[in-house]
Amino acid sequence: MRIILAQPRGFCAGVERAIEIVERALKVYGPPIYVRHEIVHNKRVVEDLKAKGAVFVDEVDEVPAGAITIFSAHGVAQSVEDAAKGRELPIIDATCPLVAKVHKEGARYAEQGFEIVLIGHEGHPEVEGTMGRIPGNVYLVETTGDVENLTVGTPDKLAYVTQTTLSVDDTREVIEALHRRFPKIVGPDVKDICYATQNRQTAIRELAKEVDLLLVVGASNSSNSNRLREIGSECGVTSYLVEDAASLDLSWFEGVESVGISAGASTPEELVLELIERMRASHAIELEVLAGIEEHIQFKLPEELRQVAV
Repeated sequence: MRIILAQPRGFCAGVERAIEIVERALKVYGPPIYVRHEIVHNKRVVEDLKAKGAVFVDEVDEVPAGAITIFSAHGVAQSVEDAAKGRELPIIDATCPLVAKVHKEGARYAEQGFEIVLIGHEGHPEVEGTMGRIPGNVYLVETTGDVENLTVGTPDKLAYVTQTTLSVDDTREVIEALHRRFPKIVGPDVKDICYATQNRQTAIRELAKEVDLLLVVGASNSSNSNRLREIGSECGVTSYLVEDAASLDLSWFEGVESVGISAGASTPEELVLELIERMRASHAIELEVLAGIEEHIQFKLPEELRQVAV
């Protein structure tokens, strides 16, 4: 059986930065380090960091007085930061720089008197953080139907921003619908869309042309991992989201000659390797990597952690 790996797959620069922030903070300050929400959406990553001394909490009021507090890669609302500062907690912000850029763009539009439309998934931590960072009216839309039903206060002074884990392809129809309904709406250039989301979705479309079955390794609460699986299905290939090797159902491989594997942006490569080993136990396999974009982007760490080796 051929196994073809997507390129790129797995960790993006924002996720790598967030994990490294927690690991370096543990070295500098010693455990426990408190992290609000999952640092990234992956159980293996969270459990590994817990074993090293990270404590994950739902809200900052669960953090003991004076304890180092880290905000996750998804970003947080201003009210969360204010609550932490109100308790004088030492804060290290692991918000992905691309998410922080969306926060700044939204705030800049709001300061100029625009109402903001946010394209994203209701309830997603990034969306909650972004809506809580932009002053004034923020309207959340996910589909073209949401746009048709949208009522705003200033239709002639409207701007949009998007959740970073949506690609150009994911947002195109919604943005077109916004322009039809509100011809004067303004928004960021498509180059501001998260490079990692776009690259992984492009790779899965190419992979779908080559295989009989697609496996996406990622957490069930990972927006970008779920979207990769959906794209595989949309391309006409049977596609499954698997959290780890234990989630694999070997009956999926009956009559299958080629399997494509990708991984969400918060999935460590070790989970992909473990999946391959599980498959190797029951099948003779040929392993290859699909030609694709090689990512070399790195984001700077917070100043206080730059000199510390992990």
